[in-house]
Amino acid sequence: MGQERIYMDWNATAPLLPAAREACHCALDLNGNPSSVHGEGRKIRTLIENARREVAALCDAASANVTFTSGATEAANWVLTPDFRMGKTPLTIGHLYISAIEHPAVREGGRFGANAIREIAVTPDGTIDLAALEAALAAHDRQSGLPMVAVMLVNNETGIVQPIEDVSCLVKAVGGILVVDAVQAAGRLPVSIEALGADFVIISSHKIGGPKGVGALVSRGEILMPSALIRGGGQEKGHRSGTENPAAIAGFGAAARCAAADLDGRMRGVSALRDRLEAAMIEAAPDVIIHGLGGARVGNTCFFTLPGLKSETGQIAFDLEGVALSAGSACSSGKVGQSYVLSAMGHDPRHGALRISIGPATTEDEIDRCAAVFAKVAARRRLAGAAA
Repeated sequence: MGQERIYMDWNATAPLLPAAREACHCALDLNGNPSSVHGEGRKIRTLIENARREVAALCDAASANVTFTSGATEAANWVLTPDFRMGKTPLTIGHLYISAIEHPAVREGGRFGANAIREIAVTPDGTIDLAALEAALAAHDRQSGLPMVAVMLVNNETGIVQPIEDVSCLVKAVGGILVVDAVQAAGRLPVSIEALGADFVIISSHKIGGPKGVGALVSRGEILMPSALIRGGGQEKGHRSGTENPAAIAGFGAAARCAAADLDGRMRGVSALRDRLEAAMIEAAPDVIIHGLGGARVGNTCFFTLPGLKSETGQIAFDLEGVALSAGSACSSGKVGQSYVLSAMGHDPRHGALRISIGPATTEDEIDRCAAVFAKVAARRRLAGAAA
């Protein structure tokens, strides 16, 4: 029998944690609607509220400020809207400013019209151009409403960490609203909605080892909120009506609890494994380009280019050797194409890129086997180039 396959696509989805699986199973065994006042309903309501506290703790937020959604994309589509309220007073958001490397869920702009969305360039190192953002906010038409800025904390392709605290200073200087996509940061970096200076933070269950199909929008307070996402029975404080999914929410809470535990120690081990892999890659192919190398990156991600190797060719080659990795974002219906993130950073879009992303369950043996596969793929590329 051949060796087991190696899973190195944690940024697409992390393997389900045993604690999250158990929490889901326990929730499925409970009867009752969480909105019912009888004992069965109260029991399942308690389960949901316990999970809400776990998710809030992961973001250093108050549990009352966590609204569960079907995932990060839904949370983005909800909060990215011109229609807000301050208490009971309607509040209009005039324009949405996003970085050029945002996830597609943010790039689409939610409920903003195309003419109300402004893209902010990034620097060659993959971080938002703060001078360009400052200029855009200075030119914002206040008559149209407040400005909203949406920037990710960690890029899903490169793993590069964005200067959110600096972004927050610029946004607050003009009285704007800051939305932070922390999907790839949660469980890998400390995430504090207060320390970041964010008004809203978006997180996703399945990126931290919870079940798919559940996420959350975390707010700094209860006064400033977007208009209701779904109207109906008033669940989630009227923000998202419809009976909650207790099993998914319970799994999310368990995953959040695990993600918060020994974060620094866990990520030191993950970072060491990633660095070991990258050292082996550079030794095997000195011309490999590791995007973001030397900069601030989350410790589990390696986004690289082998000059002359197309993304789809490389992905297939690794897959045939038993290594699951990706060519970037996994949220484009399986499409493999040029990376708009690398294009925004000024790289030649004709050169493909591949993403390796690992996690706490990744072993040294898997790292070494992946490095051996990389060396084999790199050697085939050289032979193909010589024969051409």
